[in-house]
Amino acid sequence: MLSYEGKFVAAAVQSEPIWMNADASIDKSIALIEEAAKNGARLIGFPEGHIPGYPWFIWLGHMKWQTKFLIPFHENSLELGDHRMRRLQVAARRNRIAVVMGYSERVGGSRYLAQVFIDENGEIVANRRKVKPTAAERLMFGEGTGADFLNVDFTSVGRVGGLNCWEHFQPLSKYMMYSLGEQIHVASWPAMFAFGQEIVQNSVEINACVTRSYAIEGQCFVLCATQVIGESARKAYCDTDEQRENLPLGGGWARIYGPDGAELANPLAENEEGILYAEIDLSEILLAKRGIDPVGHSARPDLLSLAFDPRNQTPVRYVGADGSPEANIRSRVEVQHLAEQRGAIEAPRLQIETQPIAAISATRNGRNVNKDL
Repeated sequence: MLSYEGKFVAAAVQSEPIWMNADASIDKSIALIEEAAKNGARLIGFPEGHIPGYPWFIWLGHMKWQTKFLIPFHENSLELGDHRMRRLQVAARRNRIAVVMGYSERVGGSRYLAQVFIDENGEIVANRRKVKPTAAERLMFGEGTGADFLNVDFTSVGRVGGLNCWEHFQPLSKYMMYSLGEQIHVASWPAMFAFGQEIVQNSVEINACVTRSYAIEGQCFVLCATQVIGESARKAYCDTDEQRENLPLGGGWARIYGPDGAELANPLAENEEGILYAEIDLSEILLAKRGIDPVGHSARPDLLSLAFDPRNQTPVRYVGADGSPEANIRSRVEVQHLAEQRGAIEAPRLQIETQPIAAISATRNGRNVNKDL
């Protein structure tokens, strides 16, 4: 049963990654996790693609020029549950804090803009991919499926969900998320950049507006985590003065909103790195839903409804024993651990001061798949 009792401190990150360097970006992320935990936070949200940093080069030049970045970016992307991600799991467990991390997920030769959900025990409980990459991102990243609309019940804080960047511009995607009973939403964003002055749609003002509206429409708390563009980004991605001009410094705009739309933390300067904190009181969600609940007492399903396919569609579909296709509604975390159980993947052991985490649990739709590490 979903509870609306409980208070805790949540944190939203505004930070510049170490561009195209997964290990260094993880080092920096762990330091932020430790800092947030020391300040009493029990949940921390990170920006989109924080590991290994957002690939700004896709917006700055033609495909031939971009080619030199492809291999280093891919090699610094993470596989779900790999040895580098396990460092984040260790940090979450040691600091007893739940983590939602934005990262570039690699599978074979493809990549996806993903968010991994790690609970305070260091367990990966969910992983989702951006359902539709935005504009130039489609040159680098694949699409998600219906399995990527999910919420996670973190026992320490409540029901948590997430979306990346301009997924917050998609009304149907947002409505689907609201329907899952989301209490805390992690909105993972890059910095706002380049064309903001010429295209208002790309400005901090507009993107903060659409993120705030998510809190108002969904009557949930929103942790908006964003990157910052520093001089190191220009050194990593820019060859010309025009490219440097199109990648202006700053662009950070982390926010925390309440379920009534109230701003709960003072923003940092756009070129400043740090962590925003706010106390989350889940009972405030009920007060916000008293007047309006678009997926509850305010809905009119007799007039308007949303059709949703939850299956994890894959390029190869295996036929069942009776000759019919098998519908796969398992999340990728479940699939990962089922494969490990079958011996298809040899999962390396995770050590924490010589003591292994007892079990990694993947939970979705009431199912649990455990794998000792």
